[in-house]
Amino acid sequence: MIIKAVKFRKDGFYTQPFAFGGEEGVDKFDKNVRYRGSLQNYLIDTGKEVILVDTGLPAGTPEETPDENSFGFTGFDICSYMEALNNLGYKPDRITKILLTHRHSDHSGELKSFPNAKIYVNEEETGAEELKGLNNIIPVKFTDGAYYNFPESQKITDGVFFIKAKGHTNGNSIVIVEDGGLFYMLHGDITYVDEALYLNKLSVVYDDKKSARETMDRVREFIKNHPTVYCGTHTPQGYENLEAKRVMDLDNPVPTVLAEVNFSDKKASGKYVCSICGYVYDPAENGGVAFSDLPEDWKCPLCKQPKSKFNSA
Repeated sequence: MIIKAVKFRKDGFYTQPFAFGGEEGVDKFDKNVRYRGSLQNYLIDTGKEVILVDTGLPAGTPEETPDENSFGFTGFDICSYMEALNNLGYKPDRITKILLTHRHSDHSGELKSFPNAKIYVNEEETGAEELKGLNNIIPVKFTDGAYYNFPESQKITDGVFFIKAKGHTNGNSIVIVEDGGLFYMLHGDITYVDEALYLNKLSVVYDDKKSARETMDRVREFIKNHPTVYCGTHTPQGYENLEAKRVMDLDNPVPTVLAEVNFSDKKASGKYVCSICGYVYDPAENGGVAFSDLPEDWKCPLCKQPKSKFNSA
């Protein structure tokens, strides 16, 4: 079994209020503390087939231009998702299955590039706007019962399990790979940074707070009882853990390395990008209405997050 990170953005950040403020409130945390951010998804090569866990941002998604008030920043382009996949030595026609952790377009953005793969999606997500027009979706009903302390699961193939993990979205899921005595947890935004896992904090991004808390509790319980390599999407800690085969010890956190931030003076295009799901607001496609002129209660049409989660592009 080979697990690799498909890396396509680097040098981003997530502020402490963003990463920790889901239950106690953002005002309890320091907005000037910025944890390292990135974007990567994962690939599982079983030797018999190649399985993707999520598929990056859509090609052409503009980089954000964050400022001192930005809650989060997904990072600067390394390359497109499809280029990153190719750089690992994999072509689209080798991919047999895609396991989608959730609908947000930084996870689902290139699904259309794999028409011959079976796309496994929690059945509660199949009606999402991001998945419209796809004919190769397999709704997952989680019929294989409990996987340790997680109540609902689906075995995908030997050693690869799809776990129901509602909260971040109503159809959020986790992928766990068993290999060499370790459990590799490839997760869809249970946390944005590992510090939140150690400190038991929810981010501000969830569809269902109660379920997000239940899922976090189950994740932490699982990690306490099984040697787990915790692989996130939005922090370089995800691929650092993978490459080091680092088993999470909740009582002994890895020392924090804060983000080094240099705010760009790039001229703004007028477009704004949701730092949560990657949706691009383009005034030219919205009747010429500038982002600043949108009502203060306007929300992202895909992930329903407020204007404050958008960055200029």
